[in-house]
Amino acid sequence: MAVFLNTRGRPSLGIGICSRCSIKMPLDMLHPDPNFPGLRVCDKDMDQFDPYRLGPPPTDNIVLPFTRPDTPIPTNPAGFITQDGDYFLITEDGEDYLEL
Repeated sequence: MAVFLNTRGRPSLGIGICSRCSIKMPLDMLHPDPNFPGLRVCDKDMDQFDPYRLGPPPTDNIVLPFTRPDTPIPTNPAGFITQDGDYFLITEDGEDYLEL
């Protein structure tokens, strides 16, 4: 037997069916489900929004306060220390160097 729904005073005269419980009700009483927006459900069957469906949070910008530069650091005013531990001196014209 058909049930008459009074839609008088509602914003829409349409009648809809809940996607979960299949109960007939006025169209303005159906809402999109937060997890599946294609479903129109009543207040009783509406799910809570699942936070795992959100995108990942932005990454933190963490920079160390004292980072080591990629270029060698001069440790001696006479020149640089090479990898094998020998010292060398740079001349004033910058072209020749002396190994000690």
